[in-house]
Amino acid sequence: MKATVYVTIKQNVLDPQGTAVQGALHSMGFGEVGSVRIGKYMELELDTSDREEAQARVKEMCEKLLANTVIEDYRFELEG
Repeated sequence: MKATVYVTIKQNVLDPQGTAVQGALHSMGFGEVGSVRIGKYMELELDTSDREEAQARVKEMCEKLLANTVIEDYRFELEG
């Protein structure tokens, strides 16, 4: 089974990397960009066919390692 994990900075947390990318895009002539938020994208191959077990394990991985839940939100999708 494949898990796709998306981690993003919470909306109320400043994103200096996103601000830097926005500034660079503006300086390159892409003035239509209003704001940029930077995140992480991960693909995990899981050795299980039990969907409920996979959901529980991926949630645990996100809570313990993949996302800093104080400043980041996460979501994930399962395929297979």
